[in-house]
Amino acid sequence: MTTHKKIISVGYDSVNPIKIGPRLPLVFIGGPCAIETYDHSMFMAENIQKICEDLKIQWIFKSCYDKDCRSSPNSFHGVGLDHGLNILSKIRKEFGVPVVSDFSDVNDGNYIGEVCDLVQVPAYLCRQTSILKAAAKTKRPIHLKKGQFMSPWNMKNSVKKLEANGCDQILLTERGTFFGYNMLINDFTSLPIMNKTGYPVCYDATHSIQLPTSMGSISGGQREFIPALVRAAVALGINALFMEVHDNPSKALSDSNTVLDIKYLKLILSQAIEIHNVYLDLMERYGEDNVHQK
Repeated sequence: MTTHKKIISVGYDSVNPIKIGPRLPLVFIGGPCAIETYDHSMFMAENIQKICEDLKIQWIFKSCYDKDCRSSPNSFHGVGLDHGLNILSKIRKEFGVPVVSDFSDVNDGNYIGEVCDLVQVPAYLCRQTSILKAAAKTKRPIHLKKGQFMSPWNMKNSVKKLEANGCDQILLTERGTFFGYNMLINDFTSLPIMNKTGYPVCYDATHSIQLPTSMGSISGGQREFIPALVRAAVALGINALFMEVHDNPSKALSDSNTVLDIKYLKLILSQAIEIHNVYLDLMERYGEDNVHQK
């Protein structure tokens, strides 16, 4: 496993690579939880792009073609592999931004790697050897989400599985930890702990406020805490910020109780950028933290 601080590069061919790592500007990863339609995906990409260009923050469009972890068989599970990747490919071309989707079937690996600039391993599958092997074989950078059931120090084992299969471009993400039933909490020590792997870290603000399956067949959420948690996470020195956003959350086909209304995105990103720049300035003036356990 790597012992030095890594910088990962996301983007290939016509998309200029985005660098994620220590002492670099904050990167935003966001979009609707699930790809709903072509028109809606393009609409969301256009509007997020405007906000990010105005704030001068680099970003990666995220939306999934298959939501395999939905609580109910009656829930919207996605538009499917072929249609979903076709939409993501058109967003790449139209807006010149990298794209990311997760995948839950090892057989999808070859196809997702042909389109996506960043391949996401879902939290529930973060220790699944077959998924990690398929992700590594895409030869794309991997967005590895920490399972709600996983300790941050054991994420090194998932990292080792990716490395054993030739992947050394990994972004590790905190997305909350189970606190009893139907609730998540954040232990922010997980971010510096995962950063000890040498890879950059990300904070998933919208899944962290989820109340898993608390409403019987769907998950609830406490999105009012998103701004405060973002400020706290960015102050810890994260390298990327993940938030799912939607223009009409109550009508979202996936995670309607946790996705952020896009009308709040600019405000939250503005604060995040400012805090991140303060963090970078502090590190420049005073150096890295040097308090260690004996």
